[in-house]
Amino acid sequence: MKRKRYDMEKKKTELQTAIEELSLLIITKPVDNIETSHIPLTPFLSLCNLIIQVLDKIGPTMAVLRQDIDQNIQRLEKVCETDPCVYSNLVEILKKERNEGTYKMVASCSRALLWLTRTMDFTAGLLRRLSKEMSSKMEELIEETYLATLKLHHGWIASAAFKVCLKLVPDNKTFMEAIGGRDESYETLREDIATLSSLLTPILNEIFIVLEQFGLNKLRSM
Repeated sequence: MKRKRYDMEKKKTELQTAIEELSLLIITKPVDNIETSHIPLTPFLSLCNLIIQVLDKIGPTMAVLRQDIDQNIQRLEKVCETDPCVYSNLVEILKKERNEGTYKMVASCSRALLWLTRTMDFTAGLLRRLSKEMSSKMEELIEETYLATLKLHHGWIASAAFKVCLKLVPDNKTFMEAIGGRDESYETLREDIATLSSLLTPILNEIFIVLEQFGLNKLRSM
């Protein structure tokens, strides 16, 4: 029985595991006061770690994004460790740094949450396009998604770096084989991609609303 359970878990792809993780990520957002919202830190970071594994399949193009994601996750984990009971809610971290006047600083946890959410938004957008246009070139889909998401917040240095990395994107077949299961059909993979995107997008929209309330939505990189 244990062997069978292990084999079943082993066959799950990163996409399928991420879909399961999303069921644990429940955001509580009161209508009257957004600052009393609850965004659970651990499930969100767990999801981000899974998304990293999906982005890794794109190859060197995502290396810069991956490094940023890793750093931002570590920054949030570190502050949570100082008081797990309080800072298990990401909103409490936002309030702490706003009260200290540090929330807009480059190395703040508030910025870490902002960029993690933006990167997840990029991923959700890419998956959405991929599920609808699986015959399109990966390079085109990534570029279109970048222009609609991260590009809006990147300065010329970050944009130039991304443009260079875009030349290293794998072809569709290579990427699809990398993110799919060994015995998974093409249609099942497409459904997994569409499901993850559809579940992730509304959660990210809720987080963006909270970030906007704290005046973080217009911050840019270099």
